[in-house]
Amino acid sequence: MVSSDTARNVVGIFGNIIALFLFLSPVPTFIQILKKKAVEQYSPAPYLATLINCMVWVLYGLPMVHPNSLLVITINGSGTFIEFLYIILFIIYSDKKKRVKLLLIVLVEFIFIAALTILVLTLAHTTKKRSMTVGFVCICFNIMMYASPLSVMIPNGLGSVFALAQLALYAVFYKATKRQMAAREEKSELGLSEVVVNGDSKRTGTGTAPLNGLASEINRA
Repeated sequence: MVSSDTARNVVGIFGNIIALFLFLSPVPTFIQILKKKAVEQYSPAPYLATLINCMVWVLYGLPMVHPNSLLVITINGSGTFIEFLYIILFIIYSDKKKRVKLLLIVLVEFIFIAALTILVLTLAHTTKKRSMTVGFVCICFNIMMYASPLSVMIPNGLGSVFALAQLALYAVFYKATKRQMAAREEKSELGLSEVVVNGDSKRTGTGTAPLNGLASEINRA
């Protein structure tokens, strides 16, 4: 009969293999980035979220935090390395503004992990407390990692909602707007006709003056 430790190790190995394929799944995307030498519309948010998630799990798997967690360290260490490579490519092929922003975010992530490590190792004096504390943080970042694609979906969704709202307002006020435009056009046409009439009157007045002068001279003669 298979022992529980053996079963756990077998399941853990299969889980690590699946997780490795998950980490490698964006490779086609980065091949396109390398070919075009530009990140285009791709967002770095999922890779930043996965990077910090993997680093937290590496901390969780350390012997002084949660003993006998070699499989946790190996797969998340691999994930940290892979995600860091992805982010380096983003930094290389992004514009200056995005590059600075990415560097700052990565720096903040490393500072957070360093601070968390120091606090856990100094304030929690047993592996049970350390594993519970870091495990809770791991769960939070795990949720963030899987929710990170929403950073792209939410703005697009809001944009669609606002566009539909504008179309609805246009449909509601279309007739009123059309009447206003027709009234403005009518006023502009009336103003133009008045200008033309006044101009013709002035030309007519100046044209009759010489005729009246000529008629006076004929009468005097």
